[in-house]
Amino acid sequence: MRHRLARLLVPVALLFVAACDSAPYTERRQLIVIPQRQERAMGERAARDILRTARLSGNAAQNAAVARVGRRIAAASQAPDMDWEFHVLDDDRTANAFCLPGGKVFVYSGLFAVARDDDALATVLAHEVAHALARHGAERATLELGAQLGGAILQLAMGDEDPRLAAIAARIWGYGSNLGVVLPYGRKQEYEADAIGLRLMDKAGYDLEGAVRFWEAMRRADAPKPLWAFVSTHPADDSRLEKIRRDIREIRAAKRRPPGAELPSATPSGGLGG
Repeated sequence: MRHRLARLLVPVALLFVAACDSAPYTERRQLIVIPQRQERAMGERAARDILRTARLSGNAAQNAAVARVGRRIAAASQAPDMDWEFHVLDDDRTANAFCLPGGKVFVYSGLFAVARDDDALATVLAHEVAHALARHGAERATLELGAQLGGAILQLAMGDEDPRLAAIAARIWGYGSNLGVVLPYGRKQEYEADAIGLRLMDKAGYDLEGAVRFWEAMRRADAPKPLWAFVSTHPADDSRLEKIRRDIREIRAAKRRPPGAELPSATPSGGLGG
C-alpha cells in the first residue's frame, strides 16, 4: 500500500510544483494547474449561457456608464490578450457584480443604487478585472481540486484500516479543507482583488477615495452580515475598509518616492462576490 501511495504522490507533487505562478502587482505566489486556454474557454461558455438566458438591462445610461468605465479599466490592465466584455444584468434587487475567467464582467443593475458616480463604478469594475488578471477562478478551482485529491489520498493511505474509520477521516478532511483553506483563501483573493483594483483605478485616472466612499455606502445599504466573518468568503466591511485605506496610502507614498527607489508590492492581508 505504501508503494501505491508513493506512485500517486510523486507525479502529483511534480505537477503542483510546475504549476507555481504569481499574481500581478502583489506578486503573491499562486498554484494553478488549469491551463489559461481551458480557463478562458470555460468563461466564454458560461458567458454565452448567461447572455442567452439572463435579461440584460435596457437602461441606456447604465450600459453607457459600464462601457465607458470598463474600457478605461481594461486599458489600464494592459492585458491585450484578454477579451474584455462588460454587461449590465437587469436585476434591481441585487447590488453586486462578477467576472468570469477570460474577462467577461457582469454588473447587476441594483448596484447603481450604491455606485452613483464613475469613481464608485470604477471601484467595482477594477475589482472584477483584478479577479480575472490574477486568475482567481482557476486558482480557486485548483485549490478545491487539491482538496478533493487530498481526500482521495487519505482514503488510499487508510485503505488497510477499518473502512468506517477511513470514511470518518474523509469527512473530516472535507470539512477541514473547506473551513480552513477554501473559504479563507476566498477572503484572501477578495483583499487581493481590492489591492490590484486600486492600482488599476489609479492608472486609469480615477479618484481612489471613491473606493472608500463606495464601500462605506455598501456598508450602510447592505443586509446584516453573518456573525462569524471567519466562515464567510467576503472580508468584513470594517476590515476591508481598513485595508483599502492602507493600500491607498501605499499607492500615494510610492508616487512620492524618487525615481529608481524600490517600490513595495501590494501585499494582501488575507466581492463583491466574484
